Amino acid sequence: MSALRTAAEDYLQMRRALGYKLRTPGWLLSGFVSYLEQIDASTVTIEHALAWATQPVDADPGWWSYRLSVVRQFALHLQTLDPACEVPPARLLPRRSRRAVPYLYSPEDIAALMHAAGERCRRRTPLAAATYQTLLGLLAVTGLRIGEAIRLDRGDVDAEHQLVRIIKTKFGKSREIVLHQSAMRALSEYARLRDQLCPRPCCDAFFVSSVGTRLRPGTVHRTFKRLVRAVGLQPRSGRCHPRLHDLRHSFAVNTLLDMYRAGVDVQARLPRLSTYLGHTDPSSTYWYLSAAPELLFLAAQRLEPTLKGLS
Repeated sequence: MSALRTAAEDYLQMRRALGYKLRTPGWLLSGFVSYLEQIDASTVTIEHALAWATQPVDADPGWWSYRLSVVRQFALHLQTLDPACEVPPARLLPRRSRRAVPYLYSPEDIAALMHAAGERCRRRTPLAAATYQTLLGLLAVTGLRIGEAIRLDRGDVDAEHQLVRIIKTKFGKSREIVLHQSAMRALSEYARLRDQLCPRPCCDAFFVSSVGTRLRPGTVHRTFKRLVRAVGLQPRSGRCHPRLHDLRHSFAVNTLLDMYRAGVDVQARLPRLSTYLGHTDPSSTYWYLSAAPELLFLAAQRLEPTLKGLS
């Protein structure tokens, strides 16, 4: 193990002991250290940090800025141990990104993606096909974050009470999500098949890979991109591309649409949806109102009588 990798692991261990999870920064920093090892660099320099941070070349500038910020935080730590270490300036890559426009999937889109998962992943193993079909279905009907889904352990899926437990997720929050009977049946059937095809897994994860390990976020995202291409889903604009996270957006938008169509008090129900989605505040959930023209129209209709009364 190189001195840089040892320093990086010590840095991550120290910050995690202070309560930081550092999941994404952790694997980004590991990638940066691998880059330095490949070019035989002995320490961090601004030139190396900038060259690594601006990969891939077609990425959003906001992503570049985030990658560089991970390196900068590590460099601040490393400089106390290695005076030759250079710390990139804070605003070397200013954040200029705009929030992506959600790609809202239709039921037909989701069905096609799940079918493609069954067909294409079966070329690897039947377990991979079952894993990705069930994973996509769960994301679509619950709005879970992908990280929450792949961190589920077997004990977190409670068939008796028909729910899944999300333990210490984003912002350190935990919650329970009640499932429809059909969703619970799908999870139970997957668990039966998983145990049959992989009787000795390497971990306690609910969703496992073909070799019995916990799924990795990067692998899941790459698989999803291949499924999107297989199905033929196309970008709707320069800022609206099919993303895995948009299954969560689609769930939230459809739930809000159902509320408006049913004539319920959305204002009163929104805190419940926020809790279900794991948001810290209903204001985060309100953003979904701008995600679909129909939602904006229904919200405007609901406000119209009030606005007339004020005029």
